[in-house]
Amino acid sequence: QVQLVESGGGLVQPGGSLRLSCAASGSIFRIPSMGWYRQAPGKQRELVARTTGRASTDYADFVKGRFTISRDNAKNTVYLQMTSLKPEDTAVYYCNADIVRGWAYGPDNYWGQGTQVTVSS
Repeated sequence: QVQLVESGGGLVQPGGSLRLSCAASGSIFRIPSMGWYRQAPGKQRELVARTTGRASTDYADFVKGRFTISRDNAKNTVYLQMTSLKPEDTAVYYCNADIVRGWAYGPDNYWGQGTQVTVSS
């Protein structure tokens, strides 16, 4: 069994910063990619940022220059450093990962439970 556990959400004022963490645990052979999505009330879930094991990263246009995704492969953990936060960044942030459980397996996709980020004065 594989689990993704997020932490680091909370309430922050506009212009502030937060760092989200997501740790993968369980039967893990390798993790081809990890990323963050978000879902605001009444809106569809959308990609925020994603990174592969070869340090290739993709960002949504609305976070470029403000958010930074990084990975600690030894800890199976992905981070999202968020700066210059805006009220429109308010959403539930979800960790997502493609995880391979063994050499004979293909990748399966997993989601975390989500962590609330609220940007408000």
